[in-house]
Amino acid sequence: MNRDTFMTARFFILGARSWCVAIALPLLAFVAAVQPAVALDIRGAGATFPAPLYEAWGTQYERATGTHLTYTAVGSGAGLERIRAHQADFGASDMPMTQQELTRYGLLQFPTVIGGVVPVINIAGIEPGELQLTGAVLADIYLGKIRRWNDPAIQQLNPSIALPATHITVVHRAEVSGTSLLFTGFLSQSSARWHREIGASEMPRWPVGVAGNGNGGVASYVQRTRFTIGYVEYFYARDHHLSDVMLRNRSGQLVRAGRNAFRAAAAVGSWDPVHTMLQLPADPAGEHSWPITGATFVLLPARCDDPERARATLAFFDWALHAGAHTIDTADYVPVPPDVLAQLPPLWRSVTDATGKAVWP
Repeated sequence: MNRDTFMTARFFILGARSWCVAIALPLLAFVAAVQPAVALDIRGAGATFPAPLYEAWGTQYERATGTHLTYTAVGSGAGLERIRAHQADFGASDMPMTQQELTRYGLLQFPTVIGGVVPVINIAGIEPGELQLTGAVLADIYLGKIRRWNDPAIQQLNPSIALPATHITVVHRAEVSGTSLLFTGFLSQSSARWHREIGASEMPRWPVGVAGNGNGGVASYVQRTRFTIGYVEYFYARDHHLSDVMLRNRSGQLVRAGRNAFRAAAAVGSWDPVHTMLQLPADPAGEHSWPITGATFVLLPARCDDPERARATLAFFDWALHAGAHTIDTADYVPVPPDVLAQLPPLWRSVTDATGKAVWP
């Protein structure tokens, strides 16, 4: 190739390259403009009580918006620790904080759903909802006062069931737990001895029993071990195909756990705007009320360092409690009352950035 031919080819190549660049740059700009911004990965941690629902919401929300939710079910106590240490965008707890605690840690809380804690057993031949207990008898089992399934106190409540003369294996939570707080609150109200010696606590000094981590851990232990009794959030009883126990409520009625019984109990509750807390009394009044019903709460920093993350977290719960409301029923929870739901947006607008500006909406 002579010099003139070489220079002609070089100019042609350079010209073609310039033309490609001229076309490519606007094209790249257009692609960047139409591509959505990288979605945030919202991080939550805490109670196992609402974990199945939060996970279902997270899957649906990612399909709808592209925003991914990572929820770590580590228990209410660990959830409080993580949000206070700024290791999560929100904490989840079944143990509502007092206003003094919220102020001390710079947090805001609000309820998301209502559910029930149910005693569950593993005794061959006893079907779900067949065994009946009272709070007093249940307390005596967890105190170690009643040690065998055919104890007269249990047999008297279940005359038509041939109860085995076997030792009762008691299963309880290993960690700080809002589920334990709800359960021991019922025992404390039902038994003077339990109230005096143990009390209502998120991590009581259990007199007897073996421990499982989280609702799932307790459910799995009961599922694989015969002659056991434990307590779990209702979803876990259904998910592990466990036999739930009927309980006698404050009105003297034997009731079985389920959404209708949780809804009846929730109707007795009241919203405390000062503490941003849905108050549900232990063993609420009402013939159809389930005696161990409680709300679960979300905890957020009242003043955030990252407004975008705070806004994304609030957007998720706004979607979940409205567009995702149908999932609450399918997961065997009960929504918070409409009057409580209506008060959440004003509460969310109290979340501010470092300058004091509201991050929501």
